Formats: sequence, structure tokens, C-alpha cells
Amino acid sequence: MWSDSLLVLERNHLLLLALWGATSTLAGTAILAWITLRRANAPLLRHFGIQTAAWGLVDLAICAWSLGSLIPRDFAGAQHLVNMLWLNTGLDAGYVAVGATIAVLAWQWGSRAGGIGAGAGIILQGLALLLLDVRLLTSIGPMQ
Repeated sequence: MWSDSLLVLERNHLLLLALWGATSTLAGTAILAWITLRRANAPLLRHFGIQTAAWGLVDLAICAWSLGSLIPRDFAGAQHLVNMLWLNTGLDAGYVAVGATIAVLAWQWGSRAGGIGAGAGIILQGLALLLLDVRLLTSIGPMQ
């Protein structure tokens, strides 16, 4: 793979991550605003909204930092990117497992809606990040 092609793939990946981050931030903030305006007692939605907005902000910060430092990569740099993507893929799967654990434990410990909402938010974010990272890995292909 040529370095300019890899640069385009990496930039597109970061732009998709930024789009996801912005969407998550807006959606989470909208959920929290709606709950606040309605003065609703909705711990499931509140904690889901908090997780969604917080993860979105982190995604946006990562994108801002990463987009500013994009450069064409040589083979060693490309291999480093692939290694980091595999690491991130494992972490993404871990986020899903942690979110599921939180949600299940919250359910088992008396149907605590806040924990269920937080767990669901973490699961959603982990799955989205997993899909984005796997998409880039698939686009890059095997490093030979």
C-alpha cells in the first residue's frame, strides 16, 4: 500500500470518528437536556446520556489531536498503525464486555436503572469504535 493511500484511509477513519464523536456528544447532550427540561426522574436515560456525551467528547479530542499530526507513513509507521489498531480493537471489545458486565450486575442487584443505562452507553460506544477500527484494518489489509 502506498503511503498516500494509507494517509487518505487514516484521515477518513479520523473524520468518521469525529462524526461519531460529534453525533454522540449532541445526542447525549440532547438526552440530558430533555430530562432536565422535563424534570424527569429517568436514571437509565440520564446515565446513558452521560456516557454518550462523555465518550463523544473524548472521541472528538482524539480526532483533533490525531488529525493535526497526520503524516505519510513508511512501512514501519504503517506497521505501527496496524499494531495500534489491533490493540484498540481489543480494547473496544473490552469496553463492550465491561459495559455488559455493568448492565448485568446493575440488573441483578435490584434493577438499578442508572447502571443499566451506563452499561448500555458503554456497549454502544465500544461497538461503534470496534466497527470503525475493524473497518480501517480491513481497508489496510495484510502488511507484507
